[in-house]
Amino acid sequence: MAESVPAVQFIGASRHYGDVRAVDAVDLAIRDGEFFAMLGPSGSGKTTCLRLIAGFEQPDAGRVLIHGREMQGVPPYERDVNTVFQDYALFPHLSVLDNVAYGLMVRKVPRRERHRRAEEALEMVQLAGFGARRPAQLSGGQRQRVALARALVNHPRVLLLDEPLGALDLKLREQMRAELKALQRRVGITFIFVTHDQEEALGMSDRLAVFNRGRIEQLGTPAQVYGDPQTEFVARFVGVSNILAPEATQRYAGVSAAAALRPERIALRPEGAGVPEGQCHARGTISRLEFLGATTRYDVALDDGTVMTVMAQNNSPDGSAALRAGDRAQVSWRREDLRVLNATRGAA
Repeated sequence: MAESVPAVQFIGASRHYGDVRAVDAVDLAIRDGEFFAMLGPSGSGKTTCLRLIAGFEQPDAGRVLIHGREMQGVPPYERDVNTVFQDYALFPHLSVLDNVAYGLMVRKVPRRERHRRAEEALEMVQLAGFGARRPAQLSGGQRQRVALARALVNHPRVLLLDEPLGALDLKLREQMRAELKALQRRVGITFIFVTHDQEEALGMSDRLAVFNRGRIEQLGTPAQVYGDPQTEFVARFVGVSNILAPEATQRYAGVSAAAALRPERIALRPEGAGVPEGQCHARGTISRLEFLGATTRYDVALDDGTVMTVMAQNNSPDGSAALRAGDRAQVSWRREDLRVLNATRGAA
């Protein structure tokens, strides 16, 4: 992606509600044409950032720019963005075609032209021929596609998606994730996707920002954020991590600092089995296991009191499949798989 004027830029942007710092001096540049995810728990500031971009909120301090244009005081209808909401916000009394064409009607686009563009938008989201139906006649996934078509029919340069898959069941969410990513590649515009679901953020985005308490803990590609978490919050929120206290890290790896270790990076074997040369290792007792299909999760209480979670493939040849709760076992991992954590939150 060529480096140019960012699609969206925050420069020291803040939004406070009394003593609550919903967005706290955020600096962020979202590239033109990328699929960007804002990931975090409820109240972390991600949705407020989306509202600042849309113009539903104004920053108390700092600046928000869209394609280099200052947005202070610019109302939502004058911004080259559109929003897709979790609840779809479709008009139940209008046909699918008229729902999609509604924004064009408000802009006084002639009827024939707006219906032509609405049909094109429905075809884009694989709903050609559905224009005469009402929203109540559609499935949840189809209603979500109508909401997408309505947002895209105005040809925005930035599309904002606020937890758009939250109302769908698991299988439909997985299907819509793939469709959204494919759609973004086809239309080539910037998608900014707000979610609390780590799988959505990791699976769909080109880059993501992990939000916590109004600030960005970490920014990077999905592989960077998952593979190299910089803070304890990121290590715990994005995936599952074992957080080792400095004394444990010193004992096993010779590093006096808190560190994260992903469960799938740990080998689990019966006690007394060999350990690969140069690897860190420890012994303990399996306190709990949970069969998850392709994998099994083991909680191992180490002899020093540390509890370590291990994810093992159920076809693994290392002997872990024969282990049961109460068995003695040993764990091992490569020193380079430890990720030393910052004492404070990461900068944006």
